[in-house]
Amino acid sequence: MPMNDGRIILDSKPFGMVLDRLCCELIENYDRFEETCLIGIQPRGTFLADRLYARLDDWNARGELQYGKLDITFYRDDFHLREAPLIASETELDFPVEGRHIILVDDVLYTGRTVHAAMTALGDFGRPATVALLTLVDRRFNRHLPIRADHVGIRVDAVDEAYVRVRWRDHDGEDQVLIFGQKEKRQA
Repeated sequence: MPMNDGRIILDSKPFGMVLDRLCCELIENYDRFEETCLIGIQPRGTFLADRLYARLDDWNARGELQYGKLDITFYRDDFHLREAPLIASETELDFPVEGRHIILVDDVLYTGRTVHAAMTALGDFGRPATVALLTLVDRRFNRHLPIRADHVGIRVDAVDEAYVRVRWRDHDGEDQVLIFGQKEKRQA
């Protein structure tokens, strides 16, 4: 995806600062991360979760935090409406979620349907004590379900026709958050 197709709303330096702030929030709220699990929602939520987990490790602040990845492909309410076949990602939960404090991680909170699917999928692994949501980008005015993030990197006010995309250094070449108009959305 060419960089000039969308408008950059967050580039690499402030992007890193937002990640640092989110890590600080987690440390403040979970202290030593006792009975706490960070779970990235496949596929793009895991990019954010990977970075947060690594950053906490670099700071020697990870404590007892468990880390996993959750695939929601067949829990989505629209999976049967897709024209192309869906390709599931792997779920990697090597710990029990029963009675634990879960931090679900996704890159963009839009309609809330992805988070709803993740909570449904998570229920198949047990009953957590609590579930919190961490997202890098919260699109505030487009929610279809009553879901809100507990930890937010940035908030973006975007019309329904717009598209917000997070680019990751490890996967896309650089850290950025971009917004695209309706015409550009199809190419993103």
